[in-house]
Amino acid sequence: MILIDHPFVSDFLIKTIKENNFKIVTTSQAKELIKDDSLNWISEKEAKETIINNPKTLVYTNSENSISWVFENLKETKLPHQIQFFKDKLIFRELIKDLFPDFFFKTIELEEIQNLKVNDSDFPFVIKPAIGFFSIGVHIVNNLSDWEAAKKELNYENLKSMYPKNVMDASIFIIEEYIEGEEFAIDCYFDNNGNAVVLSILHHKFSSGSDVSDRMYSTSKNIIETYRKPIEAFLNPIGKKADLKNFPIHIEIRIDASGKITPIEVNPLRFGGWCTTADLTWHAYGINSYEYFLNNKKPDWEEIFNNRKNKIYSIIILNNNSGIESAEISSFDYNLLEQDLENCLELRKLDIKKDPVFGFVFSETSLSNEKELDEMLVSDLRRYIIV
Repeated sequence: MILIDHPFVSDFLIKTIKENNFKIVTTSQAKELIKDDSLNWISEKEAKETIINNPKTLVYTNSENSISWVFENLKETKLPHQIQFFKDKLIFRELIKDLFPDFFFKTIELEEIQNLKVNDSDFPFVIKPAIGFFSIGVHIVNNLSDWEAAKKELNYENLKSMYPKNVMDASIFIIEEYIEGEEFAIDCYFDNNGNAVVLSILHHKFSSGSDVSDRMYSTSKNIIETYRKPIEAFLNPIGKKADLKNFPIHIEIRIDASGKITPIEVNPLRFGGWCTTADLTWHAYGINSYEYFLNNKKPDWEEIFNNRKNKIYSIIILNNNSGIESAEISSFDYNLLEQDLENCLELRKLDIKKDPVFGFVFSETSLSNEKELDEMLVSDLRRYIIV
């Protein structure tokens, strides 16, 4: 069963729903986004009764916003409780603290941030909303200068959000120790026996040590083969803590030089937002993550890599880091951007005046041409912006 909500649903997900005759809930938001009446639409009442009467019903949503529907309609199930484990970063840290006993964290209210005193011994640390999305309000603080800069941005006016409060709530923040290592994002699900099944692993690349943006995520054969088994072994105890079965997640982690894995956050009941990571997995490996979860399938990675090109597959998120206000921008040269890339597999155009980004690029890059990804990672995108 699938819940669809704003801000975006991809053509690939709609096609998947249609071809598999997956049940889709007839919410007003879903009908606004999908005009195809031939899909297997079911009423909200039927969806609610089905899930309550059969707790093993598999539920997938494309958007954080659908969490509101789950909280309102499925109070009799354990889904709201499981979602809360992960959406509230404090509850998540409390849930797994015996698995990571040395990890430091504490909470602070937004109004207390301006008067919080920090010492040199406190650095580095990360401050972020306890309930957040899309890196909004996230700061890595390495010194007093960083802290002063962060405080200037951490106020209500800057943090007003287009998302519902159970998706993005800037009233409570969590301060936690900075996790060393490389960052990865994983799409996976826990099967009907509670075992973790990894569907994709993406390296979240940053332009610097203080960068917290979502500009680029890349996956490759080498990344999957290196990290899949350790990540599945790492995920299983967390799944048992939250009693996860038939449950999809998108989890962000860091892996340090010794191979130690530490979780950053978990996004429940979905894969990467805006239908990004799951759609890239299809481009990269021919794995339809939506089908794999809803049909309880597991990837045969040996077979997949026997039949796929050894390339780097990336999501490039065209966030506006140009310093140019969106109101001043008349257009974005997507054609020039495509010309600058070796192989643009898909380009999703968005309106920067309405959406938080110019769009998303799905790209294929030869191993010998990784410099083009490095250039996109640090680009301010002014080359493509027409004012």
